[in-house]
Amino acid sequence: MNTLAQQQPRGLQWSALIISIAITLAIGFTASYFTRPEIPGWYAGLQKPSFSPPNWLFGPVWTMLYIFIGIAAYLVWQRRDGSTAYSNARKIYIAQLALNFSWSIVFFGLHQMLGAFVVIILLLISIIGCMVYFSHFSKTAALLLIPYLLWVSFASVLNFSIYLLNK
Repeated sequence: MNTLAQQQPRGLQWSALIISIAITLAIGFTASYFTRPEIPGWYAGLQKPSFSPPNWLFGPVWTMLYIFIGIAAYLVWQRRDGSTAYSNARKIYIAQLALNFSWSIVFFGLHQMLGAFVVIILLLISIIGCMVYFSHFSKTAALLLIPYLLWVSFASVLNFSIYLLNK
Protein backbone atom coordinates (compact mmCIF):
# COMPACT_ATOMS: atom_id res chain seq x y z
CA MET A 1 0.00 0.00 0.00
CA ASN A 2 1.40 3.40 -0.94
CA THR A 3 1.61 5.94 1.82
CA LEU A 4 2.12 9.65 1.34
CA ALA A 5 5.67 9.29 2.66
CA GLN A 6 6.45 6.68 0.01
CA GLN A 7 5.09 8.88 -2.76
CA GLN A 8 7.13 11.93 -1.77
CA PRO A 9 10.63 12.20 -3.21
CA ARG A 10 13.39 11.35 -0.83
CA GLY A 11 16.35 13.65 -0.36
CA LEU A 12 19.07 13.64 -3.00
CA GLN A 13 21.36 10.67 -2.54
CA TRP A 14 24.49 11.51 -4.49
CA SER A 15 25.99 8.02 -4.33
CA ALA A 16 22.82 6.45 -5.74
CA LEU A 17 22.61 9.07 -8.49
CA ILE A 18 26.25 8.53 -9.43
CA ILE A 19 25.80 4.75 -9.45
CA SER A 20 22.70 5.03 -11.63
CA ILE A 21 24.54 7.19 -14.16
CA ALA A 22 27.65 5.01 -13.96
CA ILE A 23 25.63 1.88 -14.81
CA THR A 24 24.32 3.39 -18.04
CA LEU A 25 27.70 4.85 -18.98
CA ALA A 26 29.34 1.48 -18.31
CA ILE A 27 26.88 -0.25 -20.62
CA GLY A 28 27.65 2.26 -23.36
CA PHE A 29 31.38 2.02 -22.79
CA THR A 30 31.29 -1.78 -22.86
CA ALA A 31 29.19 -1.77 -26.04
CA SER A 32 31.79 0.50 -27.64
CA TYR A 33 34.21 -2.45 -27.59
CA PHE A 34 32.11 -3.93 -30.38
CA THR A 35 31.62 -0.60 -32.13
CA ARG A 36 34.95 1.22 -32.19
CA PRO A 37 37.03 -1.43 -33.97
CA GLU A 38 34.45 -1.65 -36.78
CA ILE A 39 34.24 2.10 -37.55
CA PRO A 40 37.38 2.50 -39.70
CA GLY A 41 36.92 -0.76 -41.58
CA TRP A 42 33.56 -2.42 -41.95
CA TYR A 43 31.37 0.61 -41.14
CA ALA A 44 33.45 2.99 -43.27
CA GLY A 45 32.93 0.65 -46.23
CA LEU A 46 29.14 0.68 -45.99
CA GLN A 47 26.91 2.83 -48.16
CA LYS A 48 25.16 5.36 -45.93
CA PRO A 49 22.23 7.71 -46.55
CA SER A 50 22.86 11.43 -47.00
CA PHE A 51 21.43 12.14 -43.53
CA SER A 52 24.01 9.96 -41.78
CA PRO A 53 25.70 12.06 -39.09
CA PRO A 54 29.48 12.25 -38.83
CA ASN A 55 31.03 9.47 -36.74
CA TRP A 56 32.38 11.90 -34.12
CA LEU A 57 28.82 12.93 -33.17
CA PHE A 58 27.74 9.53 -31.86
CA GLY A 59 30.01 9.48 -28.77
CA PRO A 60 28.93 12.83 -27.30
CA VAL A 61 25.25 12.22 -28.08
CA TRP A 62 25.24 8.78 -26.49
CA THR A 63 27.14 10.04 -23.46
CA MET A 64 24.52 12.74 -22.90
CA LEU A 65 21.69 10.23 -23.43
CA TYR A 66 23.20 7.71 -21.00
CA ILE A 67 23.45 10.46 -18.37
CA PHE A 68 19.77 11.37 -18.92
CA ILE A 69 18.78 7.69 -18.75
CA GLY A 70 20.71 7.27 -15.49
CA ILE A 71 19.12 10.36 -13.96
CA ALA A 72 15.66 9.15 -15.01
CA ALA A 73 16.26 5.76 -13.43
CA TYR A 74 17.48 7.43 -10.25
CA LEU A 75 14.34 9.58 -10.05
CA VAL A 76 12.17 6.48 -10.30
CA TRP A 77 14.32 4.56 -7.83
CA GLN A 78 14.01 7.47 -5.42
CA ARG A 79 10.21 7.01 -5.39
CA ARG A 80 10.31 3.23 -5.35
CA ASP A 81 7.70 1.27 -3.50
CA GLY A 82 6.61 -2.33 -3.40
CA SER A 83 4.04 -1.91 -6.14
CA THR A 84 3.62 -3.93 -9.29
CA ALA A 85 4.08 -0.68 -11.24
CA TYR A 86 7.56 -0.23 -9.75
CA SER A 87 8.45 -3.87 -10.42
CA ASN A 88 7.32 -3.48 -14.04
CA ALA A 89 9.22 -0.20 -14.40
CA ARG A 90 12.39 -1.88 -13.16
CA LYS A 91 11.93 -4.89 -15.45
CA ILE A 92 11.33 -2.81 -18.58
CA TYR A 93 14.25 -0.55 -17.67
CA ILE A 94 16.57 -3.55 -17.45
CA ALA A 95 15.16 -4.91 -20.73
CA GLN A 96 15.83 -1.63 -22.54
CA LEU A 97 19.39 -1.54 -21.19
CA ALA A 98 19.92 -5.08 -22.48
CA LEU A 99 18.46 -4.21 -25.89
CA ASN A 100 20.54 -1.04 -26.05
CA PHE A 101 23.68 -3.08 -25.39
CA SER A 102 22.60 -5.87 -27.75
CA TRP A 103 22.17 -3.55 -30.71
CA SER A 104 25.91 -2.78 -30.83
CA ILE A 105 26.75 -6.46 -30.75
CA VAL A 106 24.29 -7.34 -33.50
CA PHE A 107 25.04 -4.38 -35.80
CA PHE A 108 28.77 -3.86 -35.31
CA GLY A 109 29.89 -7.18 -33.83
CA LEU A 110 27.89 -9.55 -36.02
CA HIS A 111 27.36 -7.21 -39.02
CA GLN A 112 23.69 -8.16 -39.03
CA MET A 113 21.98 -4.96 -40.13
CA LEU A 114 18.49 -6.45 -40.42
CA GLY A 115 18.85 -8.25 -37.09
CA ALA A 116 20.00 -4.97 -35.54
CA PHE A 117 16.93 -3.28 -36.97
CA VAL A 118 14.72 -5.81 -35.18
CA VAL A 119 16.63 -5.16 -31.96
CA ILE A 120 16.28 -1.39 -32.31
CA ILE A 121 12.53 -1.64 -32.90
CA LEU A 122 12.26 -3.69 -29.71
CA LEU A 123 14.42 -1.03 -28.03
CA LEU A 124 12.01 1.69 -29.18
CA ILE A 125 9.09 -0.24 -27.73
CA SER A 126 10.93 -0.71 -24.45
CA ILE A 127 11.82 3.01 -24.26
CA ILE A 128 8.15 3.88 -24.68
CA GLY A 129 7.33 1.33 -21.99
CA CYS A 130 9.90 2.91 -19.69
CA MET A 131 8.41 6.32 -20.30
CA VAL A 132 4.93 5.05 -19.46
CA TYR A 133 5.99 3.25 -16.28
CA PHE A 134 8.45 5.96 -15.23
CA SER A 135 5.69 8.57 -15.52
CA HIS A 136 3.84 6.83 -12.67
CA PHE A 137 6.75 7.75 -10.40
CA SER A 138 8.23 10.89 -11.94
CA LYS A 139 7.06 12.99 -14.86
CA THR A 140 10.58 14.40 -15.06
CA ALA A 141 12.01 10.89 -15.45
CA ALA A 142 9.66 10.21 -18.35
CA LEU A 143 10.54 13.54 -19.97
CA LEU A 144 14.26 12.85 -19.62
CA LEU A 145 13.77 9.85 -21.92
CA ILE A 146 12.34 11.93 -24.79
CA PRO A 147 15.78 12.73 -26.30
CA TYR A 148 16.64 9.02 -26.06
CA LEU A 149 13.39 8.09 -27.83
CA LEU A 150 14.03 10.68 -30.56
CA TRP A 151 17.65 9.63 -31.11
CA VAL A 152 16.79 5.93 -31.22
CA SER A 153 13.94 6.71 -33.64
CA PHE A 154 16.44 8.48 -35.87
CA ALA A 155 18.93 5.62 -35.41
CA SER A 156 16.19 3.17 -36.47
CA VAL A 157 15.69 5.00 -39.73
CA LEU A 158 19.45 5.19 -40.22
CA ASN A 159 19.86 1.47 -39.43
CA PHE A 160 17.13 0.48 -41.88
CA SER A 161 18.48 2.81 -44.58
CA ILE A 162 21.97 1.35 -44.22
CA TYR A 163 20.46 -2.13 -44.48
CA LEU A 164 18.59 -1.20 -47.68
CA LEU A 165 21.67 0.42 -49.24
CA ASN A 166 23.91 -2.57 -48.45
CA LYS A 167 21.75 -5.68 -48.79
